[in-house]
Amino acid sequence: MGYTDKFTKPEDFRRDELIRIIEHSEENLTLQELEALYYDMTTKNFINE
Repeated sequence: MGYTDKFTKPEDFRRDELIRIIEHSEENLTLQELEALYYDMTTKNFINE
C-alpha cells in the first residue's frame, strides 16, 4: 500500500480516528483505571505477555 492509498477505505479513516481518541483519553486515566483496563485486555487476550 502506497502513501496515497492510506485513506482510500472509510474503515481506515475511522480506525485512525478511534486510535487518536483512545490515545488522548488514556492519558487522563488514573493508575487504578489503567490497571483495570490492562487486566480486562489481558483476560480477553488483547494483550499477550
